[in-house]
Amino acid sequence: MPRPNRATPPTPYEYLAEVPSFEVTSDDIADGVAIDRRFVADADFGLDGDNLSPHLAWSGFPPETQSFAVTCFDPDAPTGSGFWHWVLLDLPSEVTELDTGAASGDCSGLPDGAIHLGNDTTNTCYTGPFPPPGHGPHRYVFAVHALSVARLGLDAGVRPAVAGFTMADVTLARGVITAAFEVPG
Repeated sequence: MPRPNRATPPTPYEYLAEVPSFEVTSDDIADGVAIDRRFVADADFGLDGDNLSPHLAWSGFPPETQSFAVTCFDPDAPTGSGFWHWVLLDLPSEVTELDTGAASGDCSGLPDGAIHLGNDTTNTCYTGPFPPPGHGPHRYVFAVHALSVARLGLDAGVRPAVAGFTMADVTLARGVITAAFEVPG
């Protein structure tokens, strides 16, 4: 079924207090560019991707940053509430880059102390895009959040909405890359 004519759904950050931005770059994804199949969901979700988390690097964040969180959100998912693909918390402030695949599989590429929350598939790792066939292009908002606390004090059983609520008052700045993906009908 084609998508109804409607306004573009907002990103989750449009509802929060404005914060400064900083630079987020990637060897794998770019603003407005289609996501390569390597970073798309695999056969578990009916696609032929490799389900690798993309490389991300960041700089220019506030000097008082104590930790980072990394998220990926699809505001265009036909759920009424979007879809969280990735929620990674408690990255130490000295970590300013994640290699390709660091948050995939056994997540052995992550630094000690980092916590993956269950995304909206309940996986505690990155899950790549898997929009419904023919639903049109979806935006995938990859965000790095600079936080004023070293640890959020959440455990891996917390849902993404609770993490967002907890981060709201301690976010110093945020950098974003918004890539796209669609499955033809």
